[in-house]
Amino acid sequence: MLNRQPVNSLKGIGEKTGKLFEKLGVVTIDDLLAYYPRAYDAYEAPVPIGQLKEQTIMAVESALVRGADLVRLGHMQIVSVQLKDLTGSLQVSWYNMPYMRANLKTGVKYVFRGRVVRKRGRMVMEQPEVFTPENYEVLAGSMQPVYGQTRGLSNKTIVRAQQMALEVRKMEREYMPPDLRRRYELAEINYAMEHIHFPADQTELLFARKRLVFDEFFMFLVGVRRLKEHREDRHSAFMIKEAEEVTAFQSSLPYALTGAQERALREVYDDMGSGLVMNRLIQGDVGSGKTIIAILALLQAAYNGYQGALMVPTEVLARQHFESITSLFEKQGIEKVPVLVTGSMTAKEKRLAYAKIASHEADIIIGTHALIQEKVVYDNLALVITDEQHRFGVGQRELLSSKGQEPHVLVMSATPIPRTLAIILYGDLDISVIDELPAGRQTIKNCVVDPGYRPKAYTFIERQVAEGHQAYVICPMVEESEMIEAENVLDYTKALKKALPPSVIVEYLHGKMKGKEKNALMERFAAGEIHVLVSTTVIEVGVNVPNATVMMIENAERFGLAQLHQLRGRVGRGKDQSYCIMVNCSRDEGAGERLDILNRSNDGFYIASEDLKLRGPGDIFGLRQSGDMEFKLADIFTDANILKKVSEEVNRLL
Repeated sequence: MLNRQPVNSLKGIGEKTGKLFEKLGVVTIDDLLAYYPRAYDAYEAPVPIGQLKEQTIMAVESALVRGADLVRLGHMQIVSVQLKDLTGSLQVSWYNMPYMRANLKTGVKYVFRGRVVRKRGRMVMEQPEVFTPENYEVLAGSMQPVYGQTRGLSNKTIVRAQQMALEVRKMEREYMPPDLRRRYELAEINYAMEHIHFPADQTELLFARKRLVFDEFFMFLVGVRRLKEHREDRHSAFMIKEAEEVTAFQSSLPYALTGAQERALREVYDDMGSGLVMNRLIQGDVGSGKTIIAILALLQAAYNGYQGALMVPTEVLARQHFESITSLFEKQGIEKVPVLVTGSMTAKEKRLAYAKIASHEADIIIGTHALIQEKVVYDNLALVITDEQHRFGVGQRELLSSKGQEPHVLVMSATPIPRTLAIILYGDLDISVIDELPAGRQTIKNCVVDPGYRPKAYTFIERQVAEGHQAYVICPMVEESEMIEAENVLDYTKALKKALPPSVIVEYLHGKMKGKEKNALMERFAAGEIHVLVSTTVIEVGVNVPNATVMMIENAERFGLAQLHQLRGRVGRGKDQSYCIMVNCSRDEGAGERLDILNRSNDGFYIASEDLKLRGPGDIFGLRQSGDMEFKLADIFTDANILKKVSEEVNRLL
């Protein structure tokens, strides 16, 4: 198969570049073609100097009245020219590119395109690309793809590789029936693959994207429906009756469950004792108390002589759950045995854990997806609970179910999804909703600010740290991109270390780091050894730090509302007042209005339904709910209409 060949079989890509592509999860030509752009750079017509906006990439056309200057400052060589037209003047500068001086001829017209910044009260364009007006004319109005990059692999290299891949690939056979394509106005598959990478304009892009999103939803929903059929009315080998010990344990807890928790718990107990296999989703906001329901359900299984497993997305969270369950059982005199299984345990630790599980010495098994590895053998696994559904795809759910004789399945999610969409996406599950917070929870104080507020925010973080608390700062990107104006983790961490006193320990975390590094950092943050953690959205799920009281989100306008609400839920988990500072770097009024919804409400389900109302087809960049389910392009909010149509089609087909 041609498309299965390794990326380095493409001309000009050697072993070294191949290794860099591997970092992005791209191994074959197929992987490369499915590595979609993250944004597009539109080459807009040049404007008069007076219309330039700061912090924006723009183009101006001008002839040079006099030659360029070259100034040496220490190790730095700066080439600069002054441009003038009837509306104003602009300084254009290049750093350490001395050859630019000889390249620019006086009296010749050029188009300069780059980022415009304000320095000492004047507009300056830095490091611009230079075109002849004829060359720029060719690019004008076109959309150039911008890909997620990694150090050493530039956007240019990825673009070139994509162009080659499209030339050498084997065309796909169209599998979508013609009448279906006509009905929904869907592009042909090969056209869609080509134009998602290189669209001529926004219309072509949306046409290509719609087809690929349709396919993603289609495959996902067929998987979900197959699971549903497979599970419908399946008799269970595990009748779990309500045990007195669990009732006694619940009444000895230092707090009473809320009405919503009681309702959800009753539905879980009824399912487990019904004689049919339970497949239930509990949806509840962060902090609504889903974990205690999980513990009570696991205890019911244990007191009925069975085993139960709790699977969570990160090792740090698995360890936290294990420690809190162990100490809770000790305090309450519960003799059931929990055991921990994670990928980073030593071979010996794993062997011991596996032996305890196989011999049923362990009643409750807590871990990451290491729980579904082939080496774990259970003895009467009756209940499987997965935390944060969207991190575990349909395939993983199937695999876990196959570990026992169809165990009962309980899925817990804090991702607020409007009920209409939840019913489609979790089509194989019954849904319980916990829609009230436990008593004594303080509501998080929110504020939306512009970038000028940063110094005040840093002072506030410094004060919170002095009081013994911790803070998160979220950036949308890992490292700087030449095309996208957004804060990035690596540079932001450097700047923040300079802005805060040396006594405040600042570290960064992002998804491209190795698993071990990420775990070590999260452990240190959870232990209070790191005061401020600068991160991408990888922390959306995965660690519980009650001591963190500040969540500062940079470029908040680039995230969906439901995702911002998820991020905000990382704080406010302890007894102290918590704060969420959202930095809006956009001049767009709409962005301010959207963020104001979060300012007014802390109710995840209300926020999710507002998010749904506000999204338009233009919101395909910057607002993706990262990591939802397993979609590369599709976004359940922006593409809600397509999702509903696909759902009807799948129902009709099956």
